[in-house]
Amino acid sequence: MSEPGGEGGCVRYFCTAGNGMEPFLTEELRRKLEAEDVTQLSGKVLFSSSVRIHRVVELKAAERLFLLLKHEAPLQLCSLTSPAKAAAVLKSRLLGDRNQWTSAALTWSRLQGELAQGRRTAANTLSTPQGVMSRKEEGRGSEEQMEEEGWCDVKSGKRAGEQREEERETRGLRGGEDPEEAQTLEKKRKREMSRENCGVEEQMLEKRIKRKNDEEAAEKERQDEDDEEERRMISSRGSVQSGSKKKNDLAEDCSVENMEHVKPAGGADQKPAQLSRITPEITSSVTLSFRISCKCTGSVSRLFSSQEVSRVMGVGLSRMMSWKVDLKNPQLEVNVYLSDDLCLLGIPLSRLPLAHRSYMKTTGLRSTIAWAMASLAHIQPGFCVLDPMCGVGTILIEAAQENKAACFLGVDIDDRQLQKANENIEFAELRKRIQLLKASSMALPLPSASVDALICDLPFGRKFGTKTNMAANLPVIVAEMERVLRVGGSLVLLLSPQLSFLLKKLLAPKDPMPQPGTKDCPCPPLSSTEQQTVQTQQGVKPSPPQERDTQTGQQLPPPPSSLKHHTTLRVSLGAIDGLIHKYVKVDA
Repeated sequence: MSEPGGEGGCVRYFCTAGNGMEPFLTEELRRKLEAEDVTQLSGKVLFSSSVRIHRVVELKAAERLFLLLKHEAPLQLCSLTSPAKAAAVLKSRLLGDRNQWTSAALTWSRLQGELAQGRRTAANTLSTPQGVMSRKEEGRGSEEQMEEEGWCDVKSGKRAGEQREEERETRGLRGGEDPEEAQTLEKKRKREMSRENCGVEEQMLEKRIKRKNDEEAAEKERQDEDDEEERRMISSRGSVQSGSKKKNDLAEDCSVENMEHVKPAGGADQKPAQLSRITPEITSSVTLSFRISCKCTGSVSRLFSSQEVSRVMGVGLSRMMSWKVDLKNPQLEVNVYLSDDLCLLGIPLSRLPLAHRSYMKTTGLRSTIAWAMASLAHIQPGFCVLDPMCGVGTILIEAAQENKAACFLGVDIDDRQLQKANENIEFAELRKRIQLLKASSMALPLPSASVDALICDLPFGRKFGTKTNMAANLPVIVAEMERVLRVGGSLVLLLSPQLSFLLKKLLAPKDPMPQPGTKDCPCPPLSSTEQQTVQTQQGVKPSPPQERDTQTGQQLPPPPSSLKHHTTLRVSLGAIDGLIHKYVKVDA
């Protein structure tokens, strides 16, 4: 079993990736993480890195991230081997040494602690951003201002009352009223005004006391939550391992699919914490809860099913480490991949896949594919990037997240798609750098050579229906893309296999037309009028007539395309494959 890594040292990971995405992930690992010992396998990439885990989980081309436990040659199990002997070989190869599992659990615990700390920091940042803080301060300021205004009203009321008293006294003296009666009335008025003023003051005091009590209650609640979290962390450490190991019966099924829930040691009321919450300080005597997830292919699958491998390994690991099985809510999960090419064990470091984007509201094209297309365009600061069929804006958002100093324009003819794209852009807070425009990709309202890079996912018509005949309109669409792209700019397209074949045929170098004096075909050529008549009778839309030389009358070849082919990559889109084409405009 490989050493996962120590405190502050280099940690060995592996990531899963979609078919065809391995080169993108390998390049990203070396560029962003300066990864070492990068090994590219089918659907997986192994690497070592000493950077902080919060940078590792920001990988864009990966699907899931694992702490690597074991990477060895595939198991060689003869089909004639007895099941008992094969199970013993399987257990010895997969489990390995106890100390290595303890070291892996310690490394996993440390990484989980770093991730939990990063989540808490992010949550605190989101809960108290500048905008929210300013709104809170404004709210508090308005309340205090209202209270101050209330106190001012009280004081102004007193001053106004005094003025009114003086005026009434003056009027009474001038009107010849009885001074004693006037004095009695004024005393009565003063008592009423004092009662009103006291009532207002009491209300202001009550508001202040209530707000202070609310703040103290909120602070106490936060303190209680912190204490409860600390108690859970302490209780999750479990009980100390006893001197003699208890032998579990094989009937205690530890498979992923069929095992019963086993409560951890420490009492019936103790519940294991979630993987995303638990960050215990693991020692050699800690009891963890775990489960096994297995995927078997090739010759191994003919001897053992995934459930049987999970059962064998689960029983062995539980006996060796005294860990407890928990299928519903384990602290730790072990993933096993067995095939004719490799034997791979790892611990996932996050429940959500890395391909999940928290800044996307409505998903369209898979985010890893969109990121790969944007990386192929080599966007530079100050670039203007166009997506003439932006859909819900996945490519634009992925490119904008990675390239902060470029501007982006999305074009689409469908109002519903533009509405979803606008919602996604607002959700990702990229309104200042991504603009949307309603227009047709066959008539872009842009000047020639005005775009530095063009990235587009041409609709396949499978996930989202389209009324456009892409095969028929492909020449016009590509010609319009070529027109708005500047010399040296990159064109990156995602196409179905059918459209990919048409694009290659469309942009392939044209053969020169036969010159006068060459051997003609035995059948006389039809005139352009006769060709259009035949096409109309066959139900085929006639193509525009080609230009002819004014002197010789020979048909001129179509103008050569200025798009030079750079690379073509096949990637998996789930049910079908897609092909990413990159072209570079070399001539105006």
